[in-house]
Amino acid sequence: MKKMLTKLCSPILGMFESEEGEYDYKPSHRTILIVLGGLCLLIASVSLIMTLKTGEVAGFIPIMLFFLTGLVCEVVGWLGSDRAVARIWKRR
Repeated sequence: MKKMLTKLCSPILGMFESEEGEYDYKPSHRTILIVLGGLCLLIASVSLIMTLKTGEVAGFIPIMLFFLTGLVCEVVGWLGSDRAVARIWKRR
């Protein structure tokens, strides 16, 4: 299952796994990235509920920004290599 999801998300993962050289990785970086992604998805969900209740079309801009940020964080956190996690934090 992980192999299939990695192949499906390869465009996102490719941006962060493409560089060579040394990198500084700690397991806590992955944990923080997953938590940050979850928080962004939570904010996007709450924003979606509020936008639907109020009917404001402009509310979809922050929804998309938080949703995409959360999605990228979760994909890299769960499926990415140690290099991808270090690169998303710019730790070389």
